[in-house]
Amino acid sequence: MDRRGFNRRVLLGGAAAAATSLSLAAAPEASGAGEAVRTAPAGGEVKRVRLYAERLADGQMGYGLERGEATIPGPLIELNEGDTLHIDFENTMDVPVSLHVHGLDYEISSDGTRQNGSDVEPGGTRTYTWRTHAPGRRKDGTWRAGSAGYWHYHDHVVGTEHGTGGIRKGLYGPVIVRRKGDILPDRTHTIVFNDMTVNNRPPHTGPDFEATVGDRVEFVMITHGEYYHTFHLHGHRWADNRTGMLTGPDDPSQVIDNKIVGPADSFGFQVVAGEGVGAGAWMYHCHVQSHSDMGMVGLFLVRKPDGTIPGYEPHDPHEPHGSGTVRGSGPATGHEHGH
Repeated sequence: MDRRGFNRRVLLGGAAAAATSLSLAAAPEASGAGEAVRTAPAGGEVKRVRLYAERLADGQMGYGLERGEATIPGPLIELNEGDTLHIDFENTMDVPVSLHVHGLDYEISSDGTRQNGSDVEPGGTRTYTWRTHAPGRRKDGTWRAGSAGYWHYHDHVVGTEHGTGGIRKGLYGPVIVRRKGDILPDRTHTIVFNDMTVNNRPPHTGPDFEATVGDRVEFVMITHGEYYHTFHLHGHRWADNRTGMLTGPDDPSQVIDNKIVGPADSFGFQVVAGEGVGAGAWMYHCHVQSHSDMGMVGLFLVRKPDGTIPGYEPHDPHEPHGSGTVRGSGPATGHEHGH
């Protein structure tokens, strides 16, 4: 699949229906080890997409790329430094709603707040424009960082002028901005600690994510709500920097497997599934003890090439454990990247 343009893709993971994502991708390049790796191209594209805000059947709310297709979290939006994205945003709900993004460039008319009138009334539409930029020097000689990183978007008006009600009900989603040359993963998953839930799901039903040993898997981690948490992934480690990967033997980034996160924090990283530890049902959870005891937990299911997971038996044999998204009550969200 050509990933140089925006694609609306139905992604399959296990037996669950999957979400869509917006992405700009690169052609494969050869690595020094002789293996094919895929890297992000230079940005500079101008793209347009339509996004909907919708009420879900269970009283929650979500964003979607098609009418009737809203998910929690909302669709992954993936860009490269230098890209501009115009989002034609339609509010299908009976209350005002908005779209506010972290980490990207936008004019005040795309702020997504009631304060400056950049929200959307019921039944209305509005175009939000997000821009990204590459790093470089300002005219005064100081260095300006680029837009590359793991960011997120959310409502800023439902319930209160800060969007407290909208965020609680599920109006949030991930944004990734790549830098030219960044390694692309095989799949991307989003995990959101929202108050005491994972992806707005009931306690002890956190989404499970699947991979096969050797897959390059990316996680986007976002926190919303009233509480501070710690994100911990069993059996896997990442570098505490922009990409989650070390650039070489002299990279001073600390390698961690647990990170403190507060409301509106976001970060991301890539791991090679099962590297050095093998297949298994690897737990992820908030490491605040009372929070994990209350159900802020899920599984990273890493299979052997034959599809088996040593020592793993699903709690409900009829419940699929996939990397897809099921609309409604806070599903797992996975985004496959084509080879």
